[in-house]
Amino acid sequence: MARASAVTTATDWDRDAALTTARILLEIGALNFRPEEPYTLTSGWKSPVYIDCRKIIYFPRARARICGLAVEKLNRHIGYEQIEVVAGGETAGIPFAAWMADRLQTPMAYVRKQAKGFGKNALIEGDVPVGRRTLLVEDLTTDGRSKIRFTQALRDAGAIVNHAFVVFYYGVFPGSLEKLAEMDIQLHHLCTWWDVLEACRDRPYFPEPHLAEVRRFLENPVAWSKAHGADVEQAQAV
Repeated sequence: MARASAVTTATDWDRDAALTTARILLEIGALNFRPEEPYTLTSGWKSPVYIDCRKIIYFPRARARICGLAVEKLNRHIGYEQIEVVAGGETAGIPFAAWMADRLQTPMAYVRKQAKGFGKNALIEGDVPVGRRTLLVEDLTTDGRSKIRFTQALRDAGAIVNHAFVVFYYGVFPGSLEKLAEMDIQLHHLCTWWDVLEACRDRPYFPEPHLAEVRRFLENPVAWSKAHGADVEQAQAV
């Protein structure tokens, strides 16, 4: 199966940043391999791998390095003065948005999954970035669906949103980049599972049989997920 174009790093710097991020995530135990008992992702896909980016918030040096790489990547690929507001997606995107907004010296807001139902019934907290170029930040993405929902909420409120950033992009599920492209959203990320496998060449973080099974998953995630009990048609339709 061909990899999506956004998975391919554009420069030597991008590749180094991807491997550095992968090694950090491996070191802090944010990456989990369980081929014998696959995880069920929110989207319904079955996966032998699972990432918990929330673990990053516990490790000060790890999060500082990752956020530094994130800001450098955005400056390289978007520009130093092109981001006016950083908006985090509830809930995991909020701390990353705060740290990145601080480094970028921009205002920060966050977007709720749904209005809280009392008070001002706000969907966007902090302030509404009407007419301002806004970067949407989350911790990770599998198929891009939450990015679309958060982007639409920001746009409905008057923000200009054409860029989204995640620390980790699965980089395997079909249609994710196409869905984002249809909404004119460019996804920026630090690393993918392909980068994790490359980082695992340096040190034996996981047994080789587990790594081999993960490679099979990455090469054909639809077939692998279906073979392990996922309703693929439903997962693709949601």
